[in-house]
Amino acid sequence: MGSLLDVPGIRVGHAQRVGDGWLTGVTAVVLPPGSAGGVDVRGGGPGTTETDALDPSTLVQTVDAIALCGGSAYGLAAATGVQLWLESQGQGHPVMGGVVPIVPGAVIFDLGRGGDFSARPDTAMGFAAAAAAVGPADADDAGLRGCVGAGTGAVLGRMQYKGGVGMASVRVPGGPVPGPPGMPEVSLPEGIVVGALAVVNAAGLPVFPGAQATAVAEEAGEAAKVRPGGPGGPGGGSAGGGLNTTLVVVGTNAALTPAECQRLATASHAGLARALDPSHTLVDGDTVFAVSTREIAADRSTDQARVSLMMAVQIAAAEATRDAILDGVLAATPVTTPFGSWDPYPTP
Repeated sequence: MGSLLDVPGIRVGHAQRVGDGWLTGVTAVVLPPGSAGGVDVRGGGPGTTETDALDPSTLVQTVDAIALCGGSAYGLAAATGVQLWLESQGQGHPVMGGVVPIVPGAVIFDLGRGGDFSARPDTAMGFAAAAAAVGPADADDAGLRGCVGAGTGAVLGRMQYKGGVGMASVRVPGGPVPGPPGMPEVSLPEGIVVGALAVVNAAGLPVFPGAQATAVAEEAGEAAKVRPGGPGGPGGGSAGGGLNTTLVVVGTNAALTPAECQRLATASHAGLARALDPSHTLVDGDTVFAVSTREIAADRSTDQARVSLMMAVQIAAAEATRDAILDGVLAATPVTTPFGSWDPYPTP
């Protein structure tokens, strides 16, 4: 299965609070200096910050971290906390007098799921998540999965089941790969890996290999059973309201430009669609960030070589995204709060 930490240089940190009305958190993906990034927002109900900074045409061509937060639009304040921690480490775009860390972010809706609508991530929680970031040599990545960080208050299937954080990775085989018809082989460098981290708070249900998803509409009535407040109760809204989102960070050590990172994010949405049915709905804020640590350079002497690299990395990214989402479903654990109770999805 692997994890996002299989990409050398990438670190992941979580901060969360549970109990006394709380069920929410923040996940910080901290990147090595000089990393490139891109984003593709496909859902109809997104909540994001600084995504315009990832446009390939903008001044700053690097990104320092990605902040994934609970709290809906209120939770975007946590991205500032991640930014402040990076500033304390001296990492960011250099300007006169200091640095400005580039920290795009996105949120899921988990307001009120712990019982208190006002219990939501803030700047301090974002700072704590970034400060807790670890790499593979620092901790077992099993502790980075499940109902932690931004996945603390995540649910799925129109609020029927508990969601969480999942991770996966795919290694791209090095060596010669076939070129287009009539063209010579292209050699890919050894050591390229693509990892993904997903926060699963989807309206849809998971689709596991060899199994068929149960249509959400068939089980919509079950949602009310785990929401004792019902419409207008704790957290408000209806069972099928705009309360959903799956967030993904895809990372690779292949040296990519910001424009190529944007295209990598686009390709990764194929994995999201394979893992969740339905996906990218009007009530989802499905967003994928893609980042490159720029560690391993590949042959770019011809268009064929560049295209072959991108194809290999895009294929791996879609697979890693799907696996990370399904891992987030499998890693979820039961939760009961004054707002309701959620069990993990009954996997086949």
